[in-house]
Amino acid sequence: YICEQIIFMNSLYSLYYSSLVVRFLTKRFIWEYDPTLESTYRHQANIDDEVVSMEILDTAGQEDTQQKEGHMRWGDGFVIVYDITDRGSFDEVVLLKNLLDEIRKPKNVTLILVGNKADLEHSRQVSTEEGEKLATEMACAFYECSACTGEGCIAEAFYELCREVRRRKMVQGKTRRRSSTTHVKQAINKMLTKISS
Repeated sequence: YICEQIIFMNSLYSLYYSSLVVRFLTKRFIWEYDPTLESTYRHQANIDDEVVSMEILDTAGQEDTQQKEGHMRWGDGFVIVYDITDRGSFDEVVLLKNLLDEIRKPKNVTLILVGNKADLEHSRQVSTEEGEKLATEMACAFYECSACTGEGCIAEAFYELCREVRRRKMVQGKTRRRSSTTHVKQAINKMLTKISS
C-alpha cells in the first residue's frame, strides 16, 4: 500500500468544506456538522490500478498557529477549498498558499484548488475563470464541485492529488538515490586516491 497524508484546508467557513470530505468518503451529504471539530479519516482507493491508503485530516479551520504549522508539516498533499459564493474565502486562498510555502520551504507544496458550491450558480461571486487563473499561478490542478449535490469531480480531485503526491515522491526518491550514489563514488575515489599516493 502507498499511504498518502492529505490535509483538507478550509478557507474561512469549514462547515461546507467538511461536507465535501464526507461526500467523497460516503457519497452522501450531511447537513449538520460541528464546524469546530477536527477529524481524521482513513480511506482506501484504487487509483490507476494501485491501492492507495489515504489519511485525510479535515482541519476545521479552527486551529491556532502552532497547530496549523504542525498540520502543514504532517501532510503530503493539500486540498485548498473556497466557496464560489464567497469572495472572501477565495481571497484567503493565496494567504493559505503563502503560509504553506513558508512552512514547507524549500520543498514545493503539492496541492489542488477546489471551488465548492457549484450548485449555487445564481449566487456566484467567483468565476470559474478566476479559479482556473489562480490554480495556474499556483501550478496546481483546479476543480469546481458541489458537496450538496455531488456534481463535479469530487473523487477525481482527491485522486489527482494522490497522483501528484506519488509523482513528487518518485522524483524526490530518484534525486536522493542519485545523490547518495554520487557520495559513495566520491568516497571511493578519495580512498583510491589516498591508497595510490
